[in-house]
Amino acid sequence: MTRRIRIIGVGPGDPDLVTLEAVAAMRSVDFFVVTDKSGTVKKGMPDPLVHARERLLDRHLERAAVVVKVDDPPRERREEFTGTDADYRAAVAAWHEARIEKYVAVLAEHEGDAGFLVWGDPAFYDSTIRVIDAVAEHLDVEVEVLPGISSIQLLAARHRLVLHGVGAPLHVTTARGVLDAVAAGQENLVVMLNRVIDLPGLEDWSIWWGGNLGTPHEELVAGTVGDVLPEIEAARERLRAAAGWVMDIYHLRKT
Repeated sequence: MTRRIRIIGVGPGDPDLVTLEAVAAMRSVDFFVVTDKSGTVKKGMPDPLVHARERLLDRHLERAAVVVKVDDPPRERREEFTGTDADYRAAVAAWHEARIEKYVAVLAEHEGDAGFLVWGDPAFYDSTIRVIDAVAEHLDVEVEVLPGISSIQLLAARHRLVLHGVGAPLHVTTARGVLDAVAAGQENLVVMLNRVIDLPGLEDWSIWWGGNLGTPHEELVAGTVGDVLPEIEAARERLRAAAGWVMDIYHLRKT
């Protein structure tokens, strides 16, 4: 009998932002596979995002959740090995391969349908769909994706923004690609996956920033880049201290 794997978008962090469809999907599976980064977080502390997923399941399930934790394989992040685009892609590919191997093993060990909880929406800068499609090549499974509220949507709502002009485009990229996008002529961007926020030459652009959106520690900053970058950095440090992790996103627009 073919098993199901359900990739479930659970929103940016607030249990109230989980869709009814996602709740139904969570209640339909037999267990959840959760990646545990405890081996890589600061001072060996437990992975706070594992606890966040467990709280979300406690809120929405009618029974105790069966959570199978998988140690996240190490990922090469050192600049000397990921500085070029080719090196970065090779490091990510190796990390994905290691995850595929671990997921195949854990799914082979447990019977029934499995759920993977993805922050935000699985379609935006998340590797789960690609990884699970590769897992499906090794197992008799049917894969289904359930969308979620993305941090892009929540950022716009929190700042009361329309992210684009009338009939105008919106460019979505990462911190690694933002300056190249601007050099190529992009003037209206959403930027995700920010290890640092460094925007040389864009001091007069407008920025709307949000960190750990949809969580009790949510932070918001808006203004001109040159004026508010120190405020954003201070907010990021507060998030690290309070939550143990930072997921932030910003909208950047040429004035």
